[in-house]
Amino acid sequence: MKAMKAGDLRSQTPDQLTEQVETLGKEIFNLRFQRASGQLENTARVRQARRGIARIKTILGERQRAAAKA
Repeated sequence: MKAMKAGDLRSQTPDQLTEQVETLGKEIFNLRFQRASGQLENTARVRQARRGIARIKTILGERQRAAAKA
């Protein structure tokens, strides 16, 4: 998966973003198993996935706060 840019994520719907969070969560789960069994080759992918989740949750939070203000 390519690196996620905040601008690209902002153009997506909340449902799409929630789906991506779930997908990345499953990916992290699988990467943890690969790391434990010594099969993980790209160790940086765990960090990228975690940061991707954080980036998406930040955008979702911004939208919730903006909706609460309006």
